[in-house]
Amino acid sequence: MSFAGEAASRAGTTLMQKTGQVERTIDREFAEEEGRFKTMEKETNNLQKEAKTYLDSMRAMASAQSRIAETIALFYSADRTSDGAMAGHSYKSAVDELDAGVGRELDAPYRATVLEPIGKLNSYYPTINAAIQKREHKMMDYDAARAKVKKLVEKPSDDTTKLPRAQAEHDEARDIFNILNDQLITELPLLVDLRVPYLDPSFEAMIRCQMRFADEGYEKLSGVQRYFADNIRDEYANGTLDTQVEGVLEEMRELSIYGP
Repeated sequence: MSFAGEAASRAGTTLMQKTGQVERTIDREFAEEEGRFKTMEKETNNLQKEAKTYLDSMRAMASAQSRIAETIALFYSADRTSDGAMAGHSYKSAVDELDAGVGRELDAPYRATVLEPIGKLNSYYPTINAAIQKREHKMMDYDAARAKVKKLVEKPSDDTTKLPRAQAEHDEARDIFNILNDQLITELPLLVDLRVPYLDPSFEAMIRCQMRFADEGYEKLSGVQRYFADNIRDEYANGTLDTQVEGVLEEMRELSIYGP
């Protein structure tokens, strides 16, 4: 039978199953394993998407830091010797190095150890889904063949060769379906259980990449702190710094260009 003929035949079987004319095979064990696989497929596809979003976000953050540093450096361009100017210059140097470090310390290692392994796992799903679909098709062929035999048994044909031929078609369809069904029931849970040992190294690598990048960021930005007074953090915590900021804002509001 041609592909188009098989498709038409299965479409007819589906319709008859909906109307109750053909009994549908129910396999709860397979349904359970397929459900676990579909959950794994959904979650690992989401994992790939979110892992890529993380890398894109880190790039965007590093680029934004560089743009902020450029603006701060412009604020202090008139007085290059003040502590604020020195801090601004130091900050710009630090974030520029961090921006370049995204590619060196994070981008390439993260792609190789996290994104690529997850992507490779997800690339297997179309093949597995094709096997599941093939099982579905063979199950429909089996259901149709079983219904045909049942009909000939209940209402024998004048042609005595029809029932043996139908029985042979039934047995062949049953055997093909059982082979595919047994294979999937056996291998789907193995695949699902292997997801943890497969993803473990990528999870560890992700943490190491993040930690290395964070450590480098901490080290470089810590160098900027020497330009600030030691009591800045305490003033921020006790609200003194807020009072200072409000005082500057009040001076701005007193300017005639501020308006009524």
